[in-house]
Amino acid sequence: MKLDRYACGLQVKFADGDQAKAGAFSGYGAVFGNVDSGGDMLVKGAFKETLREWKRRGSAPKMLLQHGGWGASVEDGIPVGKWTEMREDDTGLYVEGELFAMDTQKGKYIYEGLKSGALDGLSMGYIARDVAYGKKPEDPRRTLKKVDLFEVSIVTFPMNTEARIGAVKSIEEISTLSDAEAWLRDAAGLTRAQALAFVSRVKSLRPSDSERPTDAEELVRELRRRVSSF
Repeated sequence: MKLDRYACGLQVKFADGDQAKAGAFSGYGAVFGNVDSGGDMLVKGAFKETLREWKRRGSAPKMLLQHGGWGASVEDGIPVGKWTEMREDDTGLYVEGELFAMDTQKGKYIYEGLKSGALDGLSMGYIARDVAYGKKPEDPRRTLKKVDLFEVSIVTFPMNTEARIGAVKSIEEISTLSDAEAWLRDAAGLTRAQALAFVSRVKSLRPSDSERPTDAEELVRELRRRVSSF
């Protein structure tokens, strides 16, 4: 049986809060109703049985980088993290995961790649179990009704542009106004001009008698409070 791959733009949100584990993130590994560049389209329900089977076994599909390097070496096939949750919703295949070895060069390298947007795709390895083939030119080449999921990889070149990186930095990681500007662009969806204008406005605010930011750290805390309402 042929192992297929379906690629999707990586929509990632890194965990917020004091208790958030470094390298933990969430996003969508697949989007329903969207035709990828290979002509395949997934429909809701495609993962229902395979996710139930993984849960029954007490395990989960593997998290690889670039599909394990296509078998170039044994080391390439070692997972770079683990998926801690996978479920279907109305959008697609929702995933939560954690990168391994965040204190190593490789772990830090992958994490920085995700945050920078250089690693911006997900691709899953699966076997199609129930497929409808398109009969008209405008139809998807294949409509995937049921698949067996084996792995979901972080990849460089996504085929599906429906999802992109969301929040690449936790609010708790903001320590400078430059960090705040980047967070506003990457997480809140502001343009660079809007983010710069927002930061400039915060810097110009005059604190009341009950609000006395006396240093940059306090100003950043104030910025966090304000952007948390987005």
